Amino acid sequence: MTITARARPAREQFTGPAIEAERLVKHFGDFVAVDDVSFSVPQGTVLGLLGPNGAGKTTTVRMMTTLSRPTSGTARVAGHDVLRDPDAVRHSMGLTGQAATVDEFLTGRENILLMGSLYGLSKSAIRALTDELLERFSLGDAGDKVVKEYSGGMRRRLDLAVSLIAAPHVLFLDEPTTGLDPRSRVELWEVLRELVADGTTLLLTTQYLEEADQLADRIVVIDRGQIIAQGTPLELKDQSGKAALVVTVSRADQLESARGLLASHVREVHVDEGARQLTAPADGLADVTRIASVFDGSEIVLDDLGLKRPSLDDVFLHLTGHRAEDADTDETTASTQDTKERSR
Repeated sequence: MTITARARPAREQFTGPAIEAERLVKHFGDFVAVDDVSFSVPQGTVLGLLGPNGAGKTTTVRMMTTLSRPTSGTARVAGHDVLRDPDAVRHSMGLTGQAATVDEFLTGRENILLMGSLYGLSKSAIRALTDELLERFSLGDAGDKVVKEYSGGMRRRLDLAVSLIAAPHVLFLDEPTTGLDPRSRVELWEVLRELVADGTTLLLTTQYLEEADQLADRIVVIDRGQIIAQGTPLELKDQSGKAALVVTVSRADQLESARGLLASHVREVHVDEGARQLTAPADGLADVTRIASVFDGSEIVLDDLGLKRPSLDDVFLHLTGHRAEDADTDETTASTQDTKERSR
């Protein structure tokens, strides 16, 4: 559901990329949280900033949204420089953090009304926007309930609705689906796709390759504060190895026969007797169809046959030599230190 032009605040037009990071660096004492990060995001697209906990994703977003001053380098949002014109940056973007920031003692409707009044919108515009945003995020029936009664998924949707009250050009989402159940995650993905279709540019940080695969046009992989790879989701997966064809045999006594049959049609077969599985290199779904027809003509009974793409850990192990959970930076401590410094 698209917010109507009648209710939507006017967007200032600009040319060029919606988001640009230019050699961003952030130090916390001797700790380098972000080290020479540069990228560009065209208008109306989605960039996934992918990395393990502590990689520097949140610190990068904080610098781009004026919450943290870069040690060096700069960034631009909707054409506005975060150092020279931070107020214009804040007016052109929305931000949804890792935890919902709505007031749990207000209703969903009251949260949106409050944000609209802070932006200085007229009462009639705020009322129209509130109704439309509640409906758009499937919160119409819950709009008059206090937020503390909301589920985690409902709170995340309300947080997004609040961030859209001023119809920002750019929306920063810092791990938007962390803690959500699978159904709520998928529902939120659909909402984000609608926003992009309306022309909003998204930058989302995530630990989940599946999430980036579902939403992002391009991905920047960051680890220990540095960009280590970037490209489309498929390009990144291919960097960590091709897809694999996985055949699971129903009966252990047919495993050897299945291996011989598969070996006659592929280059190499690996056998896992305990799992009754055969694995072989594959170029894509066409191989699945081809091998399925081979087994259809045999007496071998299969439990499953499919294509397995590299996982997040496969990507990180290939790119960095360590798995995602083995990251040893401490971005959380750094962000806390940054907040303390800003409050002095």
